[in-house]
Amino acid sequence: MLLRFFLLGLDRKAGIVLTILAVLAVAVPVMTLWVPADSPFHLSIFTVSLLGKYLCFALLALALDLVWGYCGILSLGHAAFFALGGYAMGMYLMRQIGPRGVYGNPELPDFMVFLNWTELPWYWLGFDQFWFAALMVLLVPGLLAFAFGWFAFRSRVTGVYLSIITQALTFALLLAFFRNDMGFGGNNGLTDFKDILGYDIQANTTRVALFVATVAALALSYMIASGVIASKLGKVLVALRDAESRVRFMGYDTESYKLFAWTLSACMAGVAGALYVPQVGIINPSEFAPASSIEAVIWVAVGGRGTLAGAILGAVLVNMGKSYFTGALPELWLFALGGLFVAVTLFLPKGLLGLWGQLAARMPGRKTAGLPPTLPNGPTLSNGPTLSNGHAADQKGA
Repeated sequence: MLLRFFLLGLDRKAGIVLTILAVLAVAVPVMTLWVPADSPFHLSIFTVSLLGKYLCFALLALALDLVWGYCGILSLGHAAFFALGGYAMGMYLMRQIGPRGVYGNPELPDFMVFLNWTELPWYWLGFDQFWFAALMVLLVPGLLAFAFGWFAFRSRVTGVYLSIITQALTFALLLAFFRNDMGFGGNNGLTDFKDILGYDIQANTTRVALFVATVAALALSYMIASGVIASKLGKVLVALRDAESRVRFMGYDTESYKLFAWTLSACMAGVAGALYVPQVGIINPSEFAPASSIEAVIWVAVGGRGTLAGAILGAVLVNMGKSYFTGALPELWLFALGGLFVAVTLFLPKGLLGLWGQLAARMPGRKTAGLPPTLPNGPTLSNGPTLSNGHAADQKGA
């Protein structure tokens, strides 16, 4: 049953994405660990960590595209779930330091000793075990998203109002985590990590292993998201995006569908944050900043909203541009980012992948038979909500 679910979403586009990720999982370790340092094909550890960071952002963009591209929920607070997953992993890494900290306390992190804390807070208990931290990476963002979504969707909050509330959520968490008495390092956050699973976090092999783990997590998340979208549940999600009121009148529990997608997306964002922290080496409240969530929206818009693969492409390309511009022309980066978003909104509403599809459709000899006719009044209903591909959603088993 599980294999059938994963195979359900494997189309040509998914095959290309997974093939590229598989090549990266093999080529990057070989080029880093076995190719001589003086070879032009050698990759430095810095480059590996940078690529790993890009793929973590790609996983965050994929999570956002699942709710924005296919459910019509524009979240301006997905950085909150990303940061919470990062803090869960950071707490585990801090517990692994033990007596090797500056103050030599085997139980308390350095910042707690500096603030004259005498005992470890209860919410830090259990983070000395990797399995517990991995569980919290999923549970903490997932439970927050479930609670938030339960009240928001049941209250029929939609559109720009929901976007503003999500931004308020991440800003509230930003202010809370800045406080020293919260027990998360305040403004400095969590850093100076030593080990992960008993391995030196600065070792070349560990860095490569973290990159491979990020590739695997991105591939698995892509398969899960594409499986959901290709299923009957995914068809209902698309119908919700296009005509939620009509879907509700057909008898569907629209709030439950949106809550499922919202919670799944938050868990994926938490995994992205957990993989980001050991590769970057720090997690602090700035990751909660609303600007981080807005950047994620730009990644998805540039790559192509509602394509999954476009979200990954947009995250990688925009962050590569950010790495270049912040080094070469740091004072122009924000202008370039804003201009990019305006240009995409005006001239590329379907993103880069949408542009490729438009060009391919205009190629000589390209057949478009089988496409449903475009109706002036949008989607219609037959025995169920009509979807963007022209097929009605099956209410049974959806």
